[in-house]
Amino acid sequence: MKEPIVVQNKLREAMGHLEKRFMEREELIRVLLLALMSGENVLLVGPPGSAKSQLARAVAQLFGNESFFDYLLTRFTTPDELFGPVSLQKLKQDEYVRLTQGYLPDACFAFLDEIFKANSAILNSLLSVLNERVFFNGRVKQMTPLLFLMAASNELPEDNEQLAALYDRFLFRYEVEYVKQISSFELMFGAPTTAIPALLTTDLVKQIKVQALDVTLPEPLIYMLFQLKTALEEKEYVLSDRRWNKIGHAWKVSAAIHGRSTAGVWDTVLTPHMLWDYPEDLVELKEIFSGLFQEMLKKEMEQELPLQSYQLNVRKWLDKEDELHAFQFKKEVGGALSKEASERLKLTLEDCRAELEETARSLRGRLINWQEKEKKLPEWIASQSVFLQYPEQYAVKFTHLRIQGERILQSVQGLYRTLFDREIPGIVYDYTL
Repeated sequence: MKEPIVVQNKLREAMGHLEKRFMEREELIRVLLLALMSGENVLLVGPPGSAKSQLARAVAQLFGNESFFDYLLTRFTTPDELFGPVSLQKLKQDEYVRLTQGYLPDACFAFLDEIFKANSAILNSLLSVLNERVFFNGRVKQMTPLLFLMAASNELPEDNEQLAALYDRFLFRYEVEYVKQISSFELMFGAPTTAIPALLTTDLVKQIKVQALDVTLPEPLIYMLFQLKTALEEKEYVLSDRRWNKIGHAWKVSAAIHGRSTAGVWDTVLTPHMLWDYPEDLVELKEIFSGLFQEMLKKEMEQELPLQSYQLNVRKWLDKEDELHAFQFKKEVGGALSKEASERLKLTLEDCRAELEETARSLRGRLINWQEKEKKLPEWIASQSVFLQYPEQYAVKFTHLRIQGERILQSVQGLYRTLFDREIPGIVYDYTL
């Protein structure tokens, strides 16, 4: 059983080889590798000549000489072409059995181009292969060794119930475009043409799948997934229960790859590519997911920067601000107040002073520690997930948490100044960082 760091390094090395050969495909490569490790199917949508089939073959090369099957489907593709010819010998014995060796039911890796051209004659068999990894060969239920299937299409399926069922079998979806940047265009002509080394094994994938079974999806993460489901349905994006279950499984696989027994927020980073039905919806879906990711990150960071508890403490005293400020004013002008009320408010005011000072000291200390953490954030974030493309972009989310903390500290200082007409002793903080 390989150590998590060994698995991560192999995946990073595999990414490096693929990125040198396929320009502007960094995020797609990460999607493909997570899908592969999860045993899920991937659909690529994009124009002809955008290296979809070449990328599928390159991914298969990572596993050496494991069997690979690829085929271009048309409306006239027959079951024989995908699943193998019918055995004439068996037919003479009144058995309808296909010779599947060398065909899709015999492959570990597969690429099907123009997948939505599949006709009704092959759809039912294809659905069971995609979902259950089972091929019904006559009366025999034949398990397939298929680990990963990638399909491509120049267009999405029309309103067709059978094709919709096929589409739903692809958890990961990605829109592929032509190379856009001149630097990438230039590198394309010098891309390596040598075979990619065999860095991964089917045993490794199976090992990760077994480990993923023991990974826990904690209640906060399940709640995040339900919030995502609710937010999408409010926008009229509806996913099947099958897909939601598979999203949770992909998170558990990511956790297993990183040696975590409990899935966390960093295992969710590629989720937007499991949500869309139409590529043009991806921008809005990313925005919805990003808000929930930020909230989940905030919860996971509560131990280091417990913003919620600080906010609740400040809110408690803000709710009493008017009453305490009125008491201070009456004391100054000699306003009438019963002895009992005066004593009660005096004690409350003292509690307020002590709690605000303690809150300010504690929050200031944590914010200063947080600033030190931010200096090394990209390296720390990169260590949380091999599937992160730009760790520095996620560092901004930590900056947002610090800014929230600074706003709370300003609220504490402002309330203290209002009630006690002075600054909190010993609290100096540089808000310009």
